[in-house]
Amino acid sequence: MPDIDETKEAKMFYTDMPQQTEGFFLKGSNSLDWGIKNRLSRIFNPQTKRTVMLAIDHGYFQGPTTGLERVDINILPLVPYADTLMLTRGILRSVVPPSISKSIVLRVSGGTSILKELSNEDIAVDIEDSIRLNVCAMAIQVFIGGEYERQSIINMTKMIDIGTRYGIPTLAVTAVGKNMARDAQYFRLATRICAELGAHYIKTYYIEDGFETVTASCPVPIVMAGGKKIPELDALTMAYNALQKGAAGVDMGRNIFQSEAPTAMIQAVRAVVHDNETPARAMELYNTLKHQG
Repeated sequence: MPDIDETKEAKMFYTDMPQQTEGFFLKGSNSLDWGIKNRLSRIFNPQTKRTVMLAIDHGYFQGPTTGLERVDINILPLVPYADTLMLTRGILRSVVPPSISKSIVLRVSGGTSILKELSNEDIAVDIEDSIRLNVCAMAIQVFIGGEYERQSIINMTKMIDIGTRYGIPTLAVTAVGKNMARDAQYFRLATRICAELGAHYIKTYYIEDGFETVTASCPVPIVMAGGKKIPELDALTMAYNALQKGAAGVDMGRNIFQSEAPTAMIQAVRAVVHDNETPARAMELYNTLKHQG
């Protein structure tokens, strides 16, 4: 028991200094609960307000994608340079060491392969598994304009409701159908619907014409999807332009792990995102690191 006779009277009340309430650094996120904010702070760097997400979840619908044949060999060396990993629970449990301190964004939707209609997805991971795996966000695909649009939207809203109950944010991943135009009007529609229904942040593709209207009309952070493999300088330029037009980071996969020098590429991407390097300077860094082996 403490010796209450020796307790000293408290004196440092700082009555001349009102307690400060810090506003949260992410767009549209100030009213969220503490647990969701804390998890988002592990995904997004609080100093730069941006993120470098490394997406390696492609196998959940297309199998051993080029560059992901051996995650243990090809991907684990890249982990130190990412802010967060976006992946499936199977890869997380079987390959990723539990000692890593990086945040995890878990793919929780699925149900079809590249052999079928991709929009016919459902919630494929129980919230209890997300809690067991200590993830910082759950990623779910939303197919605005797809054959199973309504189902995918309901999947998202269910995941938002369940995740909010336990303090885990939901990332809505916008997908574009084969016959749909990738233009600002479509992406404004898709991202705004996801945000209106409660997604905490959104992953979508970059477009050259009007991307700033997509980010401006979306009340929560947008992270740029890397998309298909393009030349390194083009990928760095795309990331730079997206950030200049309001993106809060990038979620790149193939443009990193399918690069000729993946470790150099992710560091170049990081320089663009967190150090505001120009594409030209980032490309110089890439070439230097590539030649160093």
